[in-house]
Amino acid sequence: MEKASELVVIPSAGIGHLVSAVEMSKLLVARHDQLFITVLIMKLPFNSKGTEAYIASLEASPVLPRLNFITLPKVPDLDKHLSSHSFRNQFVESHKTHVKNAVAELTESQSESRPRLAGFVIDMFCTTMIDVAYDFGVPTYMFFTSPAGFLGLLFNLQRIRDVYGKDVSEFKDSDAELSLPTFVNSVPGRVLPSVVLDKEGAESFLSYAKRFTETKGILVNTFMELESHALDSLSDGETPPLYPVGPILNLMSDDTQSGSEQAQQKSDILEWLDDQPPSSVVFLCFGSMGSFGEDQVREIAWGLERSGLRFLWSLRQPPPKGTVVSPGDYSNPKGVLPEGFLFRTAAMGKVIGWAPQVAILAHQAVGGFVSHCGWNSTLESLWFGVPMATWPVYAEQQLNAFELVRELGLAVAIKMDYRRDTQVVVSAEEIERGIREVMEDDSDVRKRVKEMSEKSKKALTEGGSSHSSLGHFLDQIFL
Repeated sequence: MEKASELVVIPSAGIGHLVSAVEMSKLLVARHDQLFITVLIMKLPFNSKGTEAYIASLEASPVLPRLNFITLPKVPDLDKHLSSHSFRNQFVESHKTHVKNAVAELTESQSESRPRLAGFVIDMFCTTMIDVAYDFGVPTYMFFTSPAGFLGLLFNLQRIRDVYGKDVSEFKDSDAELSLPTFVNSVPGRVLPSVVLDKEGAESFLSYAKRFTETKGILVNTFMELESHALDSLSDGETPPLYPVGPILNLMSDDTQSGSEQAQQKSDILEWLDDQPPSSVVFLCFGSMGSFGEDQVREIAWGLERSGLRFLWSLRQPPPKGTVVSPGDYSNPKGVLPEGFLFRTAAMGKVIGWAPQVAILAHQAVGGFVSHCGWNSTLESLWFGVPMATWPVYAEQQLNAFELVRELGLAVAIKMDYRRDTQVVVSAEEIERGIREVMEDDSDVRKRVKEMSEKSKKALTEGGSSHSSLGHFLDQIFL
């Protein structure tokens, strides 16, 4: 009989990364009855309602047998005015001692009946924890919550920096086209992620990428049918073994709020959608960190009104400038919208704050999704067969938009190179065009998205590509 084994999972603190890591952990323990997982949770030092509620739900009741959660002690406050890269690095680094202590406690309590420590599974932002795994003499695996295309880009840019001595931030504002093995088409410099076009960000991210090669394998939240070219190109013997195990989704992600104010908001939204015809509503939502200034908000409003289409718009209030906190809800959005907009569009649209995204995408009334192209949102949209209009905002979203539109033909573009740290305002005309295009009934994009929706579900069933890949990973753990 196989000896029980334990993995320590260390997710990044962002809600998207945390939820994916928990769902991946559930999949793993459900597949092998001798596997135990302990998830170590780092709490952000600022208030983020959604994240706090999610963590509280994990702590409140057991999710599954053999799956445990430990919330690490709070670390000293960091300067909220640090750059996002410095903030993230310092935040994760400051948890190293707490991780070491938590794992020491797990291993000290080991007896004949305790599972053996088989390794760490870390988030891409937690590569510093490889050092802790070394201290315990166990291997590290990585769970990569973004697409394989972005993983390939990081490996390639890291080589460009380290082998050829080129500063990749020089691609900023250039007309350069990069030929990268993980993409069929050449990649314009303008769609490279902001994080690698900024000197500090590039240094930070490419240092992560350099350490990825120290891992024993990389679990990727994607599936072979979606990113076959990128995955094949990464099976080159130069990178650790890849295990495409997606789409890993939390399809109950809106249900941690039962009995709360958000539960009532969700109920109101779904009641409104129930009154709309099938596939008639375009949904606009830009992720947990997505928000716009007033000029851009007005252009979105004009674009929606001119389109004449039904809409559901998640409008968030930007955080104070120079702070690393999440957007919030407006107490009254009237002040940032064109005068009379809410009155004129009352019969065709609804403006909301926080959005129960999974429940909305699952609703038959929703026919299109204007999205920031965060990878979790992308996988959810594909799962439910809802075509996207791309409007990337931050992180690697510009590259995701390029991959969806140019490489895969699974989205239409409003913009592929928008960045929140510029003064660019997307015009109402561009927004209206993109909305009309994504809502076309019989478009090729809609057909391809419906086909990919079926493939995404099949990948997770017995014999499917991701189901098999997860099995290969478990074979490694129990060698």
